[in-house]
Amino acid sequence: MTDNAFWTLPPDRAVHGSMGHCNITVLLPPFDVDARTLPANDPVRAAEFAASFGTVDAVLEEIGPRSVLDVPYPHTRVDLDVVQAAAWGHVLGFSDPALADNSNDTPLLTEARSLRERFPDARIVGRVHFHGGASHTEDLVWLPDGALFHAAGWPGDEPFEVSGDPGAIAAALGVSAVTLEDLGLDEEDPADVEWADFAALALGKADPWGWEEIRTTAFRVRHTEFATSTMEELYFAGI
Repeated sequence: MTDNAFWTLPPDRAVHGSMGHCNITVLLPPFDVDARTLPANDPVRAAEFAASFGTVDAVLEEIGPRSVLDVPYPHTRVDLDVVQAAAWGHVLGFSDPALADNSNDTPLLTEARSLRERFPDARIVGRVHFHGGASHTEDLVWLPDGALFHAAGWPGDEPFEVSGDPGAIAAALGVSAVTLEDLGLDEEDPADVEWADFAALALGKADPWGWEEIRTTAFRVRHTEFATSTMEELYFAGI
């Protein structure tokens, strides 16, 4: 099977829309760790982690090391088959354009459910932002005790769905009421809250995605038929 077997569009077709942060992190105990002290990424484990995702049919090529901040802007269709994965000791990370959505599907939550089964002792945190004329976000925090917070929709607009109790999540993490107020959790409309900032609280200093010196491995993958079809609708709307 060729690397583009599921695509119906040519590799040089221009992408409409863009992704911002589009990552999911598995933080295993100990949780109190500074990301800058984590071991260097293990590309072999990173490849295994990437291959385990439901969006990935096969890992085709290791492109090489890349800063976590160097998330490629997808200019053409071929860029959408590049993912980033990492295994920094007890912290695992994955970034994939196929995690984005702009409808009622929740690909981030779907992947988190699978990760929850594999890593029951982990904090699982996901943050996805897609912009295609308007912004669509999906953010998630899942704690080892089973407490789950999930928010998805159109920030500043409807529909926007929130499930779980952010206050309970914050209390379990030891987050102060002042911090929550600073994040705007007292807003009446949940669509007005920056839920990605709330999700970041679950990682704290262990958040690996904000440091130039922290490296992932970039891979070219063949996405599954379903993920490919979804990306064609998402990134090439109106074509």
